[in-house]
Amino acid sequence: MAQIPAKAALDLLDFYTEAGVDALLGEEPVDRFAAGEAPSPAPRPTQTALLPLDLERKGRAAPQVAPLAPDEAAMAARQAAKSAKTLDELRTILDRFDGCGLKATATQLVFADGNPQARVMFVGEAPGRDEDIEGLPFVGRSGKLLDRMLAAIDLDRTKVYIANIVPWRPPGNRTPTPQESQICLPFILRQIELADPDILVCLGGPSAQTLLGIKDGITKTRGRWFSFHNGAREIRAMPTFHPAFLLRSPLQKRFAWRDFLAIKKALAG
Repeated sequence: MAQIPAKAALDLLDFYTEAGVDALLGEEPVDRFAAGEAPSPAPRPTQTALLPLDLERKGRAAPQVAPLAPDEAAMAARQAAKSAKTLDELRTILDRFDGCGLKATATQLVFADGNPQARVMFVGEAPGRDEDIEGLPFVGRSGKLLDRMLAAIDLDRTKVYIANIVPWRPPGNRTPTPQESQICLPFILRQIELADPDILVCLGGPSAQTLLGIKDGITKTRGRWFSFHNGAREIRAMPTFHPAFLLRSPLQKRFAWRDFLAIKKALAG
């Protein structure tokens, strides 16, 4: 059987990764077209045989330990997050944390961007492909739109702090599961506590529902002020549309503009 050129093989791996494929079954390839070769069942996968594609291409070994159960992972996350005294410590702890399965399929941790001393903090849901590559939140198309929205109220990334609830990209940019979000929640809560902003902006419904505990959708809650306890004090919080949603629904930008004007007024007060 003719071999696939190296570039075509890498392109195929990129396609599989974008489609959400995250594991290879079997340690040796099987030629199903060999003469006289009867199809045989694939070898039973073992923990070492289930190697995420991104790790396979980097030559890194899969972890040899069994993953924690969701409840155990959430408890470990709470204990680990609580032990962080600074944002740098939190980043180091999070980079070493293996309780969330998304870490195995992501390229790298996407912790934060901007100024941690800023008065306003923006929190989205999870990184996408561009963020996974660069290791920074909101650097793709939605990030460029966010930058323009910030500039419209005289802000930029030196004057805001930006993070996500989930710091690793889900395969294929899928929505994080409730379990994944709950495992990562203690880390973003500690991150908000350590940054201690005056205003918290939740970008999108999932961020608002997770951080503010509200049930209504983003169309009903955007532009309204809520109270958020950051671990040390009560701060003002506002949900607004996620920039990715605004790219799909540009008519909603007028409502997001009202929200950003309200944020600008609050910062001036």
